[in-house]
Amino acid sequence: MLLSLFNKLNKADKEVRHGKWLREANRGIELDGRTVGLIGYGNMGKAFAKKLRGFDVTVLCYDIKEHVGDVNAKQVSLKEFQEQVEVVSLHTPQTPLTVNMINSRFINQFKKPFWLLNTARGKSVVTQDLVAALQSGKILGAGLDVLEYEKKSFESLFSNDMPEAFKYLIKADNVLLSPHVAGWTNESKEKLAQTIVNKIKAKFY
Repeated sequence: MLLSLFNKLNKADKEVRHGKWLREANRGIELDGRTVGLIGYGNMGKAFAKKLRGFDVTVLCYDIKEHVGDVNAKQVSLKEFQEQVEVVSLHTPQTPLTVNMINSRFINQFKKPFWLLNTARGKSVVTQDLVAALQSGKILGAGLDVLEYEKKSFESLFSNDMPEAFKYLIKADNVLLSPHVAGWTNESKEKLAQTIVNKIKAKFY
């Protein structure tokens, strides 16, 4: 998702399908050399940090729990996090602390414009504030596998009552949307089933 955003692949794909071959307009940027920040450093955050080892990036993590950093990510204070990162990836559960966590006040505390990835929980991000940050350039682009509106019937959003913020997201070239499938694979289904089996065996055998 991040590499697709950096290389404008969703925009370029649409253009090629409509007979446009715009190389310069779709010149991308490289991930190498950037600072990636993970909010939430549990199992999912750690898994993403491990995958980032293949790139020449600095990985920082912020978590309310202490001493969770490891060889793949340096744990830092929120202040240091907001001063350094260029990519923010969310890996937090939905709790009273994380609902509406990414709002205008939080976004504007970042020193640099940044890219946002949310593969965690839709309600962590205030969509209207995200759109305002995209429009101002404070957020350079967003990859959203989850949405604030998921608890509603998603299909009903495509009616006359579609929220204005969502209208913006579906038209924006620097926004990539997917239906909560970031970890939704045939292999992950088998791994989850095996994890449940292992827990049952550990408890009863």
